[in-house]
This record gives sequence, structure tokens and C-alpha cells, in this order.
Amino acid sequence: MFSYDGLEKVLKERGIGKSELSEVLGFSSRTIAKIAKGEKLSDRSIERLATYLNKSPKALMREVSDNIILQTLREEKEMRLAGGLYHELQVRMTYNSNHIEGSTLSEDQTRMIFETNTVDVGDGIPVDDVLETVHHFRAIDYVIDHAEEKLTEEMVKELHYIIKHDTKDSLLPWFAVGDYKKRANVVGGRETSKPSEVHEHMKALLEKYNAIENVKVEDIISLHAEFEYVHPFQDGNGRVGRLIALKECLRHKVIPFIIENSKKNFYYRGLTEWRNEKGWLIDTCLDGQDTFIRLLDMLEIPHE
Repeated sequence: MFSYDGLEKVLKERGIGKSELSEVLGFSSRTIAKIAKGEKLSDRSIERLATYLNKSPKALMREVSDNIILQTLREEKEMRLAGGLYHELQVRMTYNSNHIEGSTLSEDQTRMIFETNTVDVGDGIPVDDVLETVHHFRAIDYVIDHAEEKLTEEMVKELHYIIKHDTKDSLLPWFAVGDYKKRANVVGGRETSKPSEVHEHMKALLEKYNAIENVKVEDIISLHAEFEYVHPFQDGNGRVGRLIALKECLRHKVIPFIIENSKKNFYYRGLTEWRNEKGWLIDTCLDGQDTFIRLLDMLEIPHE
């Protein structure tokens, strides 16, 4: 849904009625009704409105969600509110997700980068650890901004680009930042999709997932596991996969899960054995959901 409280404020301040607005801009009664119902206007209509009132489209219309977790994240992101859900999600998920993949930055160092945009990490910290931390913050922003959209291959590739661009891997001509892998790889001795198969496997995976009418947390966990079995990128699959899971939880009003670095061995076991025993990964992700619930309770954010 969309809120036009900014538009209503401007109209009231200037003494402009909706009938006058309709007459001057040639808006149909249907367009005026959309504003009243909180429906999205066409890009052309909102641009004409913004030009006429000399305001930015963002100042007149903003997207709102009936998902209280997503709406809280969007509002706090816009405000850059310190100490809230958005702040803690950024720090905790970024630290844990990166640390699972071998980052040497501590949670305190991750927090400092997010809060102050400065680095005080001492000697011997790889530059990529810092870059990928900052990139992960931006990737979470992307997830929040696009949470309610249908998951597509283009989104998956964009998340990979956000995470890996400007890193040392991006300098390798065969690495393909923001695109599917060019070289075959294995994970823990397990074969993954061959480069020639990735597009076909990803397309089938997303079509099957997006066809589910009532998505539950178990469906999102299954999507995550099968994504990791495809392993579509040369590197960065774990972080992208966990970001996709966050996005889909927000899209389907499912409480997200944060896999803590301390549970890494259980998480890896769950992924490795997924096609033989699904319960291990499901239990680990539900434990990560409990972690998120404790955060919501601490911040007194209601949840089902």
C-alpha cells in the first residue's frame, strides 16, 4: 500500500482541493480514487503531480506495508534511527553472515563501521573484509527496499554484485561479479550445478518457489538450501543465500532468521545433509528465528 499523507499536507497548506487537482492535471476519477485508497499511481501521474506542486515524488507518496517488521525497518532506515531494529539487524546479520564465510572482523568492529563509517581494526585485517562489510550493509538496504517484489534471477545477481564489486575477486577476469559462475566448483566435496546448468536450475528453482501460494518458513529454508546446492556464483553464495532468505521472510510476513556464527557447524551440517535429513537445517534456522524474536521482544516490537 501507499501513503499520500505528504500530498494531503501540501494540498491543505495550499488550499487545493482534489477536484481542482483533477481539473488542472486532467486526472480521472479513478486516479483520485487511487489516492484515497492508498493505491500506487503510475509513474507518469506522480511525476505530473510532483512537478505541479514543486515537490519530489518521495515527499508526496511513500510505500507502506502491513507487515510491521518490514514497515519498522523501512521507517528506521529512512530516519537512520540508532539503536532500533534496522540498526541491530544491519550489525548482527552482517557480522554473523560475513564471519561464517571467514571474515576476521569482530562484531564490535562491524558495529563501529556501521555506526561511525570509520575503521579502527588494527594491523593485518584484509581490505576485502572491510569492503564486504560495507557492501553487506547496502545489500540489506536493497533487500528492505525490494522486499515485497517477486524474487527474480536479476535480483539474485544484483545482490551478488552489491556484495562482491570492487573486491579483489572482481579484478579476476573469470570471476563474473554479478553474474553466474564461469568455472565449476565443489562445496565440502559435494558437486554443485555446472556453469552451463546454472541458469536452467535457477529458473526452475525460482519458478517452483514462486508458485507456492502460502509460503511458510519451511519453504524459505528449502529455497535457501536448494540455492546453496545450485551454488550459482563463484563465491559469495552463502551471503547471497541468507540475504534472499531475509527478503522472502519480509515478503511473506515470516519472522526472519539470523544464523549466528556460533551455530556455523550445525548450519553447515544441515546444508550438507539437506536432501537426506531436512530436520537439521530446519531446526538451526528456527533457532535463528528465535534469535530474531528475542531482538523483537527487546525492542518491544509486536509479532505473531
